[in-house]
Amino acid sequence: MLRRTPHRAIGRGLLAIAAALISLGFGLAATAASSAPAGRATQGPKPTVVLVHGGWADSSGWNAEVASLQARGYPVIAPANPLRGLASDSAYLRSVLQTITGPIVLVGHSYGGAVITNAAVGVPNVNALVYIAAFAPDQGESLAGLVTLNPGTQIVPSALTERPYPLPDGGEGIDLYIKASAFHDAFAGDLPRKTTAVMQATQRPFSAAAFTDLSGPPAWKTIPSWYMVATEDHAIPPATERFMAQRAHADTVEVKSSHVPMISQPDAVTHLILEAAESLG
Repeated sequence: MLRRTPHRAIGRGLLAIAAALISLGFGLAATAASSAPAGRATQGPKPTVVLVHGGWADSSGWNAEVASLQARGYPVIAPANPLRGLASDSAYLRSVLQTITGPIVLVGHSYGGAVITNAAVGVPNVNALVYIAAFAPDQGESLAGLVTLNPGTQIVPSALTERPYPLPDGGEGIDLYIKASAFHDAFAGDLPRKTTAVMQATQRPFSAAAFTDLSGPPAWKTIPSWYMVATEDHAIPPATERFMAQRAHADTVEVKSSHVPMISQPDAVTHLILEAAESLG
């Protein structure tokens, strides 16, 4: 069940007034309007929806949303997030965005929210940002600082395994994995343990550098945003999600979900993405 925190009440009020005028017959083709398909179907090409996963995950986490959006005629791409560091991951995503013509709805989950916050800057056809239980940092903030802003995260050092990996310059980076003993409760507590066992075994680790990298100027200051708060999140505390959503003036909904609502609550996530997409009409 969704609970909504309104941030666009004025806009919705204007829409309600317009609807009332149509129903009173002010010569605005009420009959034709009532028979038109919902959403943006009569208003030209639909925006491309770009879905960005976070750490300990991959693009397959968006499978349900991809299928639902494609069935509605939306072009969709779910690129692989490199998970090497915030600056380089954002630069990579920006390069993908720059190959897309027409409007873009950019969606990020978890760490993917920090990536879209940086990648969308300077890409003029990104018209909407959607955060799904995601980081939405301000300039100079890090994931490490945000995740500890409020109590409640179970993504703590004892829940993680560190594995070194070689860097191109000959140095050494550290990859972080969530341990099998912590994965279900910390990451996806509303999914069956059989499912989370597979997710844990196939998780894509991300570099420890991504936790400490400082974010740049945020795209949410200039691009309309939507945010889904996961009220049962044990990775990013819900209080921190609400704080980031409010700060971004995001149109906010809450869903009873673990950290992975795109898997456990795909209909709700798709609905929020469609709301953002249809606002571009």
